[in-house]
Amino acid sequence: DLESLVEASCEKGEMHKNYRLWLSSSPDPKFPLSLLQRGIKMTTEPPRGLRPNMKKMYNLITEEKFAECRQTSKYKKLLFTLCWFHSVLLERRKFKSLGYNIPYEFNDSDYLICHDLIIVFLDENPNKTPFEAMRYLIGEANYGGRVTDSWDRRLLNVYMNQFFCENAISEEKFFLSELSDYFIPPDGDLGY
Repeated sequence: DLESLVEASCEKGEMHKNYRLWLSSSPDPKFPLSLLQRGIKMTTEPPRGLRPNMKKMYNLITEEKFAECRQTSKYKKLLFTLCWFHSVLLERRKFKSLGYNIPYEFNDSDYLICHDLIIVFLDENPNKTPFEAMRYLIGEANYGGRVTDSWDRRLLNVYMNQFFCENAISEEKFFLSELSDYFIPPDGDLGY
């Protein structure tokens, strides 16, 4: 195991004085405590607020990936919708039991998987966007796979139905909230 390898290397004194070992891990109770105690720890926290969360989500998409989908206009609108959806889910956590009955750890991989699903759905269905299938795979299978409470699942599905719909891609200014500041912007590049 990793702990034994590091211990043995340290005890033998065979390491070069400039040797550094970088490890990356999600929080896990099985991670060797001795490695944590010996090293310098760095953590990354999700940004606070809808706007910083959305910027972070957009920064995960490369220019090549952004240009991959053949239905550009629909893709850009649904990408914004997915960023908004993911950011709203993350922001609800700060309200503890008022946000969710059970805290959930949604992460970048949830977002990236759903991003790829959107591209596949759009490219394979050029005539009609399959919103029902999209809502099911994103809301029930991917994000919903983490959700264990029935009321939390219901909330997630309300967001899915509100955000992932025909109006989101057909209206010029589809509002994501009752506030007029929150809407899907017109077409633009990643720097928009």
